[in-house]
Amino acid sequence: MKLIKYLSFALVLVGLATTGISHAGTLDDVRAKGHLQCGINTGLAGFAFTDDAGNWKGFDVAICEAVAAAVFGDASMVKYTNLTGKTRFEALKAGEVDMLSRNTTWTYSRDVDLKLTFVGVNYYDGQGFIVPASLGVGSATELEGASVCIQTGTTTELNLADYFRSNGMSYEPVPIETNAEARKNYLAGRCDVYTTDRSGLAATRASLDDPEAHVVLPEIISKEPLGPLVRHGDDEWGDIVRWVLNVLIIAEEKGVTSENVRALAAELQKDAELNRMFGTTDEYGAMLGLSDDWVVSVIAAVGNYGEIFETYLGVNTDIGLERGVNALWTDGGLIYAPPYR
Repeated sequence: MKLIKYLSFALVLVGLATTGISHAGTLDDVRAKGHLQCGINTGLAGFAFTDDAGNWKGFDVAICEAVAAAVFGDASMVKYTNLTGKTRFEALKAGEVDMLSRNTTWTYSRDVDLKLTFVGVNYYDGQGFIVPASLGVGSATELEGASVCIQTGTTTELNLADYFRSNGMSYEPVPIETNAEARKNYLAGRCDVYTTDRSGLAATRASLDDPEAHVVLPEIISKEPLGPLVRHGDDEWGDIVRWVLNVLIIAEEKGVTSENVRALAAELQKDAELNRMFGTTDEYGAMLGLSDDWVVSVIAAVGNYGEIFETYLGVNTDIGLERGVNALWTDGGLIYAPPYR
């Protein structure tokens, strides 16, 4: 009987090793490489774009920088892999990137079937349509028979089919893989309509020579909660990316900015949660395998959630987006983080 028990225990250990439950961990891999490998868009104004010096910038890119700052204390310790809607998930699953921060919608099948872990929502969006003003269309219900540019491998492709079917309309799909390809085909008249997340439509419209010649239709045909994601099976790494996003949100709520975070962290605060975040009273960083002042490094490097939003997407940018549902919960929006305690 003892022999059977020992053999059974050995088989359990072998099973754990072969099923991937036991692993070194992504945090160890990232530190060994000396940089974070982050999957981002191939190019989308406001979310992922290159500046005049060729550096990647944007709302999604800032999340990558924030994670690098948490791990290394340096937001520049990140390299980027540009991924299309079709290639992004396989790249993450194959270990080509350590995380995705690429305007990606959290869905049941991606979570459960593809076995990817969404760590939270950093932008609440919805699918819409953009058309030339010359088309004279004021509603998506008037798009019977239209040709529609649609990115393959995305939720927008499925939502489009559902919407037209439920409204008894037909359409001609024009498959594309990147936003740049969609823009080119749309401007060339190869499709009457381009459909994607409304944030993406705002970014595309802002990049056109004559934005006023194009209309974003009023309909929002889906829920698109966008956020960063990691692989299943490494909860420790998922916790790091999740709490990087959370502290960006908490920092905005508490009035902690890139300008004042180091001064605030230099002395004990009346707000106990801030002291925990700054690492001045408790060793919360050790729980993640990070330094106690990792939050200070993150906020100093990229700012809080509101700073990131206003820098890349806000009303004073070319994108010109209002906060809307992406306002803090205290301002009537949906942006909310669990307590840091």
